[in-house]
Amino acid sequence: MEIVNFTPGAAILGGALIGLAGAMLLLLNGRIAGVAGILSRLLPPQPGDAAWRVYFLAGLVIGAVIWRLLSGQTSADIVFATSWPALVLGGLLVGAGTRIGNGCTSGHGVCGIGRLSPRSIGATLTFMATGVATVYVTRHLIGG
Repeated sequence: MEIVNFTPGAAILGGALIGLAGAMLLLLNGRIAGVAGILSRLLPPQPGDAAWRVYFLAGLVIGAVIWRLLSGQTSADIVFATSWPALVLGGLLVGAGTRIGNGCTSGHGVCGIGRLSPRSIGATLTFMATGVATVYVTRHLIGG
């Protein structure tokens, strides 16, 4: 296994910012920072509930744009080591898993484990085990 372009400083800063955003949303708004739930409950918008959801999601996009501008990264620096059909299928499977698991990795993995939620710990263990199994099967058994 080879880790390419690992930047521990950026990883630590990113993790700290994600944790801070999740803690602030919980403390200031009483909400869990699960991106799938925030997005899925945006439409149809509920009176008095849509603004914070839009701001949170916009912050995700704006944060990525700021990072890209500051890091000097270009589109040519991003390489997908698989086909577009495989990426689309993977995205659909992740979306289905998010609905079945009643939440995503940000809600369960970041916020749920931080709150010591047994359901979130179980969901995160399931996400991780499924990811490990998928990589093993696709990379080693069928040779993807």
